[in-house]
Amino acid sequence: MKGGSVMDHKPVWVGTSWKMNKGPAEAITAARSLELYNAPPDIQPFVIPPFTSLKDVCTILHNSDLLVGAQNMHWDDSGAWTGEISPSMIRECGAALVEIGHSERREHFGETDWTVNRKVRAAVRHGLRPLVCVGDTSDEYEFGVSLETLARQTKIALHGLSAEELPHVLIAYEPVWAIGTKGRAADKDCVAGVHAHLRRALEGIAGEEIAACIPLLYGGSVTLDNAYGYVTLPNVDGVFVGRAAWEVTGFKAIIDSISIVVEREVAA
Repeated sequence: MKGGSVMDHKPVWVGTSWKMNKGPAEAITAARSLELYNAPPDIQPFVIPPFTSLKDVCTILHNSDLLVGAQNMHWDDSGAWTGEISPSMIRECGAALVEIGHSERREHFGETDWTVNRKVRAAVRHGLRPLVCVGDTSDEYEFGVSLETLARQTKIALHGLSAEELPHVLIAYEPVWAIGTKGRAADKDCVAGVHAHLRRALEGIAGEEIAACIPLLYGGSVTLDNAYGYVTLPNVDGVFVGRAAWEVTGFKAIIDSISIVVEREVAA
């Protein structure tokens, strides 16, 4: 495939956040089921458990093909921040990634573009790979301002990062109207258009060469039936899956379906 397809930016990222599911016992069981899983070539799988399960999952998956991330963090190294988790605490647990700016955090817990930027810079400073979530609401979509919203979120999130630091960031486009039990999956034309716009925004920030190195993931009602279709699109470097990947069997099935597409495109 040509024109900025996922095949030009390896590996293909396939991950899931368990959100407020899987306490320590259930998470350990899931991690042990994934421990010996051999990810297909050119696929980088990752899981993001809740904080109570983070260290256990990191320990079990330490030598596996999977990366492990945290669902949020504070921007300070330490301090009087009741209920918060610092970047160094996440690193000490063994995590490699940290999810930042999910729409649920923005809507219900006061996350702003400004705090996302502080967290992104703190994550990079501590050697964590930020997975920055950007998304448009249904109102923004209906009023035709989605692209402006997404460009703003992306530019502010990455503000202050150096050319060397930017390739360590992942960005996940998760339309707010497409996530959750009532969400509807975005059609492929929509995703292709948004991701092309995000790539152009990245080029404006860092230039074409560096922008091409920043993975763009799609997340929003991703399922076994549609995941492989998204990763064939230009500028889509992977998928960030919700409830369809919470069970280990579902997660593996989605990875395997994508790997077939990757192998076919490489062969072609």
